[in-house]
Parts: sequence; C-alpha cells; structure tokens
Amino acid sequence: TLIGVLVLVYGQGADPKKLLAGVLFLFMGLRMGLMALLYLTKGAFKRELPRYQYQKLRWEKEEKSNVTLAMQVEILVQAFANMSFLAMPALLIAWNPNASFHWLEIVGVVLWVLSYCMESLADKQKNSFIAANVKAGNKRALCNVGLWRYSRHPNYFFEWMVWNSLIVIALPSLMALWNSESLVIMVALGGVLLMASRMMYTTLVHYTGAKPAEYYSAQKRPDYKEYQRTTSMFFPKKPSL
Repeated sequence: TLIGVLVLVYGQGADPKKLLAGVLFLFMGLRMGLMALLYLTKGAFKRELPRYQYQKLRWEKEEKSNVTLAMQVEILVQAFANMSFLAMPALLIAWNPNASFHWLEIVGVVLWVLSYCMESLADKQKNSFIAANVKAGNKRALCNVGLWRYSRHPNYFFEWMVWNSLIVIALPSLMALWNSESLVIMVALGGVLLMASRMMYTTLVHYTGAKPAEYYSAQKRPDYKEYQRTTSMFFPKKPSL
C-alpha cells in the first residue's frame, strides 16, 4: 500500500503511468491489509498463523535456539524484499515519461485484472465452502470445488500471476531506458524484475504458502493425501485419476 502511495506522490514519469502504478499497488496492498483487519476483528491473531508455526519447526530442525533473533531477521528480510525487488515494477512504471500506452502495458493490465479477479474468486470459493461445511458440522471437509479442483492452491497461483503481470507492464519502461543507460544497468534491472517473479514463486510455494499450509492440512483432513496425489499443487491442470 505504501509503495502505491509513494509512486503517486513522488513518481517522476507521465501522470497516466504514475496513476497506473499507484492504483495497482494500492489495490494489492489494501486487499491484503483490509483482510488482515477483518481477521483481527475476528480474533484470528490471538494465536500464530500456521505459516509462522511451520517456520518455527524449520528453525528447530536447523537447531536455531534464539527464536527472537530469528524473528527479527525474518522481518528484515521481508522488509528488504519489499524495498527492493518487489518495489521495482512500481518504480519503473511510475518513472516512464511516455504518456501513451505500449501494447505490452495493455496486455499486462488485462492479465493483471484477470489474475486479480481469479485470485479473489478462489478465495471466495474456499470461504463459501468452509462456511457451508462449518454450518453443517463438517469442519474437516476438503475443499476441491471450483478452481480448487484444478489446483490445490489456485489463490497462490493467481497471486503469482498478478506479480508477473506487473513485470509485463514494467517492460516498456525498461525498454525506454535502453538508450540512456549502460548495458550493465539494463541487465541488472532486468534481473531484478525476474527475481521478483522468482521470489514470489518461492515464497508462495515453499516459504509461507503452499507447503506450510499442506503440512497441517494433511494432518487434519483424512482425504488430503489423495487430493495431493490427484491435484496439482500450484499450476492449474486437469486432475489425474
């Protein structure tokens, strides 16, 4: 959310590009922030989220005894990622002096809207499924309806695609620098954009996303191992038999 505010206020590019970068990041940040506030009002933060419980299990396996220090390092790593790799698409888009829109930017915006809507749909489908089954007294029901039939984590996949869309939108801004910056800088900026995609994939699959969630789901839901066998973890595809 703050990245969106900052590029709107301090972006040096054409107004349409600053507005585009600011609005996209504000939507992404506020969606997560408002959901966090909703969870807060429901008392969900009175206990640690499973992803953080899982991280402590990792630290125990690595024989890290100073958990307080490890938590501070974790916070700083996430802060560094937000200040560097994950902020780069917004910084490049908001720098672009060209007021007209490149076809890649249009493709990226369409992809962003589709990915954002599909991520929201996946969350809605799961929340509706959980609410209906809790009401029916079946708290251990396995959600494999809608998008969840084709991926065990469609919300994470489309979140990753949201970030890939931002990278596509940032490409014309990167190309606009070609004649004014050295090859070294161009390669470095391109590498940072690719790393943003790689970092989000690693985070959503291995770090705080799919694997931590599945560690606990496999313990709570008897049918989950069969679901793992038949359904792709991340990339949506037809379930196997």
